[in-house]
Amino acid sequence: MKNSMSWLQIGVVSLCFLLNFNDGIDVLLVSFAGEHIMKEWGLNNAQLGYVFSAGLAGMTAGCFLIAPLGDQWGRRKVFLGSLFLISVGMLLVYFAPSLNALLVFRFITGLGIGGILPNLATVASEFSTDKTRDFNVGIVQGGWPLGAILTGFVVAWVFPLLGWRATFLIASAFSFALLLLVYFFLPESPGFVPESKHSKTKIKELFTPEYRTATLLLWTAIFFGFLTLYTLISWVPTLAKQSGMPFELATYVGMTLNFGAFTGVFVMGLAISKIGIKKTMTLFFIIAFVLMNFYGNVKLDYVINLTLVFFIGFLVQGGFNSFYPAATRIYPAAIRSTGVGLAMGAGRFGAILGPTVFGLLTDSGMSVAGRFLIFSLPILVAVFLLHKIKSKELS
Repeated sequence: MKNSMSWLQIGVVSLCFLLNFNDGIDVLLVSFAGEHIMKEWGLNNAQLGYVFSAGLAGMTAGCFLIAPLGDQWGRRKVFLGSLFLISVGMLLVYFAPSLNALLVFRFITGLGIGGILPNLATVASEFSTDKTRDFNVGIVQGGWPLGAILTGFVVAWVFPLLGWRATFLIASAFSFALLLLVYFFLPESPGFVPESKHSKTKIKELFTPEYRTATLLLWTAIFFGFLTLYTLISWVPTLAKQSGMPFELATYVGMTLNFGAFTGVFVMGLAISKIGIKKTMTLFFIIAFVLMNFYGNVKLDYVINLTLVFFIGFLVQGGFNSFYPAATRIYPAAIRSTGVGLAMGAGRFGAILGPTVFGLLTDSGMSVAGRFLIFSLPILVAVFLLHKIKSKELS
């Protein structure tokens, strides 16, 4: 394959970036709205954890049930169906009359996000040259934290004027606009070849002797990575507010975490091209472990707090996003959407468990230091497991 990217390839990778940008908005809105939701319905921390986890449960189901259809029906059709679910789910949140309804609507939104995310990595990989593949897959993942950053700005302006529900209405309209963009401008991926094989056969291929060990190690490593990542994403803005910060300042803490994540994703892409996937994740996660425990044990002034949160986001998100190019390299094109989708789906059980357990530990009275120690350990386990994967593509 030639080393230079055509305008079509650049356009498709850019669209994938924009779709991931939208997913960042859809996931992070509920984190920024957390304190307002608690007040409106009189929720405790554990119940708010259920709200966070409902969307993540939907994402897990989407990764298992929808994302693998990219290998059977095509990546483009999966994008369209998933964007429809996201648009409808976000619209329904605007009208949510109760906590139970909100949980259902967040699950629907999560289904769509779970269907899109793994296929973004697949499409970016299949529209890239050999030279740019790892970098492009990494860059596409940068859309997610950038969407989260913009969400912080919008939330700081819209919440005081229109309330938390209005932002979900805006997000629904943006998702529908992207659906139209995909319908009219996104071609089918060159890596997709229609086959008569049932999707169950493709799943079985992940557990053939060639891929079995790598599959199980990858799933488990992503589980532990998600456990830490989504706990931070879900709870950092709320923790800042509960520490006594005004809403605007607490919002900036969440934005700073995601700005660090956005920067970390770009640096991760460059680092992988220089030192490889395994060394990049090891470096990022070990330093993140140290900084998370420092953050949990020391009371900091606002500026130092923001600085440390920036680097935690930089390292945890950057390190975690190494999993995407890793997964696309482990599996061939015929089972790539299935492989990446199920890996991210299995891992998202960690994303569901983390925010819920963190909320329960908060209500139990455990110190911030204790909670940050518990939730910093999983990323070390993730590094250990990644190094056990022997795939020649990760060497």
